[in-house]
Amino acid sequence: MFKDLFKAKKLTESDLDLTAVPRHIAIIMDGNRRWARKRRLPRNAGHQKGVKTLKQICYACKDLKIQYLSAYAFSTENWQRPVNEVNFLMDLFKKTFREELEELVEENVRVRIIGRREGIDTNLLRLMEDLERKTVTNDGFNLNICLNYGSRAEIIDAVNKILVEKNRPREIDEEYFEKFLYTSGLPDVELVIRTSGEQRLSNFLLYQSAYAEFVFTPIYWPEFSKKDLIRAVWEFQNRDRRFGRI
Repeated sequence: MFKDLFKAKKLTESDLDLTAVPRHIAIIMDGNRRWARKRRLPRNAGHQKGVKTLKQICYACKDLKIQYLSAYAFSTENWQRPVNEVNFLMDLFKKTFREELEELVEENVRVRIIGRREGIDTNLLRLMEDLERKTVTNDGFNLNICLNYGSRAEIIDAVNKILVEKNRPREIDEEYFEKFLYTSGLPDVELVIRTSGEQRLSNFLLYQSAYAEFVFTPIYWPEFSKKDLIRAVWEFQNRDRRFGRI
């Protein structure tokens, strides 16, 4: 397990080669509710703490010279959760986008909201668009918030967009297809991290993670820290990445 792998050695930033960090990291931020339950707190306390953790990890990524972070915030399947929890999450997104906008601009962070816009209420949609518009020229760090996101939905949406293109080529290659993905213009994911001990992708960036390395940690997302990110990047740097070659 993740903790066992590193318990013999405490890793620090100096253990990493900062010229060879993954360019694009994707994180499945899992375990908010279990973190809260363990502490006998309301489940929503876990979501609130999870937002604070994401902010800390964004700064940690910047410190480690990682250029892109994609965070799985709300999936297309998450609408099936209890209504009061879904409503709380939507209000939490609104509150966070309003409160963090100024700092994101000051810190030169570009934000993209990745996922289906259908089903998002008007007020949240307006905040999402405002956040993207006001950070579009920022080039210091890239935060991709995957909200109402599902990889199968993304691929289906891309195919449907291609079908209505009047001047599409006779044969569709990868370069052309990728223009229609939500992640158009972004580099492929190199490292996927999932917290909480679960070991599955859960419909997250399936196409973009074709040759990504995976690190699964039992640490709940609200507890995840910069030192845990360093451990994951260290693990990435110590793997033999052959991309199907001998």
